Amino acid sequence: MLGTDFRKGSPNWLDLGTPDTAATAAFYGAVFGWDHVSAGPDAGGYGFLKRDGKTVAGLGQLTEEGAKSAWMVYFMTPDVRDTVEAVKNGGGRIRMEPEDAMAEGWLAQATDPQGAEFALWQPGKTAGFEVASAENALLWVELHVPDPAAAFAFYGGLFGWRGEEMQAPGMTYRVLSVEEGDQQEGSFGGIAPMGDGGSGGERPRWVPYFHVADADATEAAAVNAGGTVLMPSTDVPDVGRIAWLADPFDAVFALLKPNPQM
Repeated sequence: MLGTDFRKGSPNWLDLGTPDTAATAAFYGAVFGWDHVSAGPDAGGYGFLKRDGKTVAGLGQLTEEGAKSAWMVYFMTPDVRDTVEAVKNGGGRIRMEPEDAMAEGWLAQATDPQGAEFALWQPGKTAGFEVASAENALLWVELHVPDPAAAFAFYGGLFGWRGEEMQAPGMTYRVLSVEEGDQQEGSFGGIAPMGDGGSGGERPRWVPYFHVADADATEAAAVNAGGTVLMPSTDVPDVGRIAWLADPFDAVFALLKPNPQM
């Protein structure tokens, strides 16, 4: 289960780039009850989304011309420079070389060989987000790519992830866990084949799933706040009730009301 005891390869930060931070903060406040708190005058407009005073994610202004709003998943590394070299050697691309984030940690941004964007975080004063797997917080991250086996090999080379294949309706799903400890307790996400095999409108990406008490009610709140339903709330056997949504600036995210045994 995703938590805040971060180990190599754990998701340990999440942020959202948007063209309008005020409107985006208002949307997620209406959907999840998050508060938006500025990181200070030296942070370039970057801020934090908080649940009951604890940081769930970051929120920043898009600055690159042509950049699209999207959620970015960061993975913990004890040595960001070594992991950057592993990305390059594994066929990935570095979009932003390692950078010191005001002593809070070191970050880098990358794209995997199939085009999915992700980021790296080497903890400094900030280990990562402060709450996970609770209601209205990150619960799961999921990679959608044309070739799941190749993706698992790439990320396994970076982080040593373990994987367990499961049969789901119409596909094989690979559950991911960190390298050390109990495999089930260390699970944090999965890899799924893209529904169109990579030939249609979907693009390779990491999608964050947020834990909700009622997927249908949260879906309705998102629509009322200006969001779009990509996949309506649906029961998935042995998993829970899920929905895929996009915020008003087309950043994709998902909801999950997990089964009690998860």
